[in-house]
Amino acid sequence: MFEQDSQNNFREELIVALVKAGISSPRLETDIILKYTAPLYPKITEEEQEKALTMLRRRLNHEPLDKIVGEREFYKFVFKVNQDVLTPRPDTEILVEEAIHLLKDNHKRIILDLGTGSGCILLSILKEYPEACGIGVDISEKALKVAKENAQRLGVEDRCTFQNCSWQQLEIAKESIDMIVTNPPYIESSEIANLDEEVKDYDPQIALDGGKDGYKCYKEIAKLAPSMLKKEGYILIEAGIGQAKKIREIFEKEGLVLYKIVKDLGGINRCVILKK
Repeated sequence: MFEQDSQNNFREELIVALVKAGISSPRLETDIILKYTAPLYPKITEEEQEKALTMLRRRLNHEPLDKIVGEREFYKFVFKVNQDVLTPRPDTEILVEEAIHLLKDNHKRIILDLGTGSGCILLSILKEYPEACGIGVDISEKALKVAKENAQRLGVEDRCTFQNCSWQQLEIAKESIDMIVTNPPYIESSEIANLDEEVKDYDPQIALDGGKDGYKCYKEIAKLAPSMLKKEGYILIEAGIGQAKKIREIFEKEGLVLYKIVKDLGGINRCVILKK
């Protein structure tokens, strides 16, 4: 299947292989593979062909392409990713956009990102809003290593710090935060096994598993957020499908007030914003 009659049809052979494997966007993914292995294609060496075929074989096993090439575009930037962090997804960009608008309109500066992972949310905000500084928190030391490298890539490392701990262990002065952003694990534990293999086999389970009902992390954050936020501070929370109403109730029970709920491009209530 992988033998080439000529260099010129190599791209088509990659496309056909991806189509047969049921991979969506086979032409786009082929071009990404060639971008990373043979940047001068259709000029391509045997060594470059072998590198492309190695990537292809991994993709045919349904390893996500971003984990294969080690990068993922998110919002306006390119982030390093690997199997230690959740793949950034377009739905989460809504949270970033809303955060930037609120920061600029209300002259807020200090941001706390709970479960920062690759850092894509916090670092995108800092890159777009130079007046802000931030703290990224994650229980995974390996994830924070990725986040720190991404901070350097985007040139915002001087405006952010990272803490390797659980949310309960977080050392934050009372009422010192202008804005909290978070995309916590929200999938029910029993549903993890039913996820697409590209997710369940390659994203860290700790970034997926939201406990028995999917709301474990939301409840934990709701207990902590009011004491950390300044008066008039905001918290922006990513919600899974059908979860926004319950999330609102969890946080309102702890004294926060709903500001608004924002839909993603698919019409899903994706970002719940509350205010102290």
